[in-house]
Amino acid sequence: MIIKNRTELATTEPRNKVLQIIEVGIKRVLPPNMMRAAVSYDAPRHTITIQDDSFSLSETNRIFVIGGGKASGLMAQSLEDIIGIENITTGVVNFKGGRAKTRKIKVIVAGHPAPDQRGVDGVSQMLALKERHSIDANDIVICLLSGGGSALMPYPADGVSLKDKQRITELLISSGAKIDEINMVRKHLSRVKGGQLGAFYYPAKVISLILSDVIGNDLATIASGPTTPDPSTFADAYNVLKQYNLLAKAPKRVKEFIERGQRGEAPETPKTLSNCYNYIIGDNKLALEAMAAKAKELGFNPHIITSQQTGDTAKVAYARAKEILDYKYTRHNVLLIGGETAIRLPPDAGSGGRNQHYAAVSLLAMAGYAGQWVVASVGTDGSDFLPDVAGAIVDQGSIDVARAKELDIESYVERCDSHTLLKKLGNSLIVTGDTGTNVGDVIVYLVDRAVLKPATP
Repeated sequence: MIIKNRTELATTEPRNKVLQIIEVGIKRVLPPNMMRAAVSYDAPRHTITIQDDSFSLSETNRIFVIGGGKASGLMAQSLEDIIGIENITTGVVNFKGGRAKTRKIKVIVAGHPAPDQRGVDGVSQMLALKERHSIDANDIVICLLSGGGSALMPYPADGVSLKDKQRITELLISSGAKIDEINMVRKHLSRVKGGQLGAFYYPAKVISLILSDVIGNDLATIASGPTTPDPSTFADAYNVLKQYNLLAKAPKRVKEFIERGQRGEAPETPKTLSNCYNYIIGDNKLALEAMAAKAKELGFNPHIITSQQTGDTAKVAYARAKEILDYKYTRHNVLLIGGETAIRLPPDAGSGGRNQHYAAVSLLAMAGYAGQWVVASVGTDGSDFLPDVAGAIVDQGSIDVARAKELDIESYVERCDSHTLLKKLGNSLIVTGDTGTNVGDVIVYLVDRAVLKPATP
């Protein structure tokens, strides 16, 4: 069971069904399922097939495995099962932690969302493989990447410390910057991000298997694109800091290094990579499609609104509720959304994450709905900023509980203190533990389709 406290949360049948729908979505994008669907190995022909492309291996070809992300550990475990450990020379991947059990590939548990020294040490070991094993044009390096790779694969640029990277990461996340903007900065403070890892292993062939948590599956953004040509520049990174008023707050060495890069005194990220092949093997849309199928099985008429939801968390939650209250989706009683929003935190912010905040805001936004409703918002990785909470589920009954306990929902929302609110409400916080995957967030609305738009007189 993915949702560990499902029995506690399923206080009504509508809630129970929403939780079932979420379970199916997360299961669909677990790394073993994604890897088996995308990768196969033909032992007699000694050929690896990835999606529609085949790579033939001779007796002189060796396979090395590297990578990082919230799903990389289970991806490594699955890869060993698919191609056989006898066909892998060695490997190192950085992982957030969890259930991965590998036999040949070393899995290093590293820090997330703040990068740490364990992550730096892991990347250092990956890079050391090239010289230690004399990796050359005859070899293949398989890179396993997923969301979270940006933090889990830190290797600061010369003159920038790990502490500097930790601080700027913290500032960017709390500023409300979008993930692609955050990664523009990260790439230009790194020696491996923004295509630099792929360039490092040249002339070896680098094949990346990627589980996407990024809107639009932008290869340059997922895990900060370590094996993908980087279109962004030092000037772009500087402008992100300027746009979010971080120039004065950023560590001195961060600002100075980016300014050096603008002057051409530090190398830009590579704009072409002839030795790299990148494959997206799973994303948010696959989870939503599985959820829609489950909703139909349960007797609902589902509709996938989008797999690319972005924007300010509160504004988006109000906008979706308004669409429902304005009868936009009256033919459907289960509405599915995927993506990743962002919160701009106030100075006195409480605790929580974007999924908990989305659920808390929905208590206000859906209050005027005349029928029954349930809203659940969940991070597929199992961590909604707080490591022990994946997201939250609320319904019209949650509003009744808030009134009975004299909880001022609006004040909690204004302080971005959703976790405290939802904990006081009870039966709201969804707990999955570390799922071992990450394709962004999924949101489910279950609404009473009997509440239809009134007939025009």
